[in-house]
Amino acid sequence: MKQDSTRNTSYTVDCEDYVHVVKFNPFDNGDSCSLIAYGGNNYVVVGTCRFQEEDAEVEGMQYKTLRTFHHGIRVDAIAWSPETRLDAIPPQIRFCTAASDRKLRLFTSDLQDKNEFKTFDGHSDYINDLVFAPNEGQEIASVSDDHTCRVWDLEGNEKAHFVLRSPGMSVCWHPEEAFKLMVAEKNGTIRFYDLITQQAILSLECEQTPLMSADWCLKNTLKIGAVAGSDWLIWDITRSSYPQDKRPVHVDRARLFRWSRVNENLFATTGYPGKTTTQLLVHHLGHPQPILTGTAAVGSGLTWHRTLPLCAVGGDHKIFFWVTEM
Repeated sequence: MKQDSTRNTSYTVDCEDYVHVVKFNPFDNGDSCSLIAYGGNNYVVVGTCRFQEEDAEVEGMQYKTLRTFHHGIRVDAIAWSPETRLDAIPPQIRFCTAASDRKLRLFTSDLQDKNEFKTFDGHSDYINDLVFAPNEGQEIASVSDDHTCRVWDLEGNEKAHFVLRSPGMSVCWHPEEAFKLMVAEKNGTIRFYDLITQQAILSLECEQTPLMSADWCLKNTLKIGAVAGSDWLIWDITRSSYPQDKRPVHVDRARLFRWSRVNENLFATTGYPGKTTTQLLVHHLGHPQPILTGTAAVGSGLTWHRTLPLCAVGGDHKIFFWVTEM
């Protein structure tokens, strides 16, 4: 919980294992603390964070583990449900994971006696991303190397199935566009699907590959961002199906793209994990150069805080946090 200037991180949390994925809860959980989940080789830890940037009584950062969930296999992706509430009696924690055995697991807990999980089978290859329906949380969408995007209900029944032309890398569901799903494919195409007609309604093109990650801007539904090759790319979907802005940023290929949740001009990208260190870059569309450069020991995962310009990356027995200027 210390400030760590040597790696220019704002804060770090020590973990018992390598952190493969880390995810702030993007929804209001009814409590002043932020929920964060991270996945290791066979478990998921759910904890709360509070930062001095939001509470003057906190010195630096306070982190507390609420519960460790046995997972039995490496965790590759985590999605939070909007039904998660810390102010309910009893509290409800709900999240879904994707694992290296091609299954989804839906966890529901009251942090006391009730700890349930359901397994969803259907994907025939590695699952790259998943997301809950943002308003009611009654459905989950997932994308996979098996060239499909699937939508599931909370019992694990498949409600929709979209055939892709290449591996699905990212899937996004916007609270203001609840009947549309954004799916990004490795071949550089980003498509929007109408969930009522189950038809593709719009597509964007990177014109370069491999597309590794894409995100739909929370603060502006017309903005889409992605990383492909070593570049980041930004679209305004009203203007063109080709990017309006792009820049080379990571020498060794870019891995993840995430918009800030508080500023439509702020986003972060990471370089490819697997080197001894991974570069995190925070960009602002008004600045020609990254406004923050961080390094994490073999980092993986990238997530933004719900209300602060603060992002986190997992790594070797640590989570690294960086606070940036707006």
